[in-house]
Amino acid sequence: MSVVDTGADLHEAHRDNHTHRDVTGGWLRPAVFGAMDGLVSNLALMTGVAGGAVSQQTIVITGLAGLAAGAFSMAAGEYTSVASQRELVEAELAVERQELRKHPKDEMDELAALYVTRGVEPELAGEVARQLSLDPEQALEIHAREELGVDPGDLPSPLLAAVSSFGAFALGALLPVLPYLLGATELWPAVLLALLGLFGCGAVVSRVTARTWWFSGLRQLVLGGTAAALTYGLGTLFGVAVGG
Repeated sequence: MSVVDTGADLHEAHRDNHTHRDVTGGWLRPAVFGAMDGLVSNLALMTGVAGGAVSQQTIVITGLAGLAAGAFSMAAGEYTSVASQRELVEAELAVERQELRKHPKDEMDELAALYVTRGVEPELAGEVARQLSLDPEQALEIHAREELGVDPGDLPSPLLAAVSSFGAFALGALLPVLPYLLGATELWPAVLLALLGLFGCGAVVSRVTARTWWFSGLRQLVLGGTAAALTYGLGTLFGVAVGG
């Protein structure tokens, strides 16, 4: 017996199944990668120092200093980067706003030509451009999206970016230090917790990639573990060299 799907059934099936993940990553990507950066850098720093056969106190101080320095550096760098990007976009928006005010007809024709290149019939493209250009702010938003690839009403916040980067990095960098703060006297609990954190971060990253959670987790674990092993080896060599 054949089953005939109605148009409504097909519409419901398409609506339920035709969904996409956030390919831009949204807040998840910078948060996870910030935490991962803190994890890898502080783990590598602490294992490098530990390789030099220093005291437990020195390792803890190194980890805390690495956490603070890295978090402040990330926050300052992210603030400057996002602020500079926003200022550039705002300058370009000012230019576009001025062009819309001085040459509205040319800007409308430019928008119509853009729609034509995308397959819209010239007459219809001209009418769409005319109607969209009736509101100056809407016209600015459309031109900004089409020409600059930005949304004037959704520009990134430098302060939010800085605070997010600081918090994510600090959280990741805290993991290798945490066992020592809880009373551990050897390096391996810190390494174990950090490696588990790396696997967890990698697994979360799979939400914004096409990879499986276990592949992303293992990949990050291997990369972070390799970095820690190499810096431990270098710390041992430096310790021997300086001590000798």
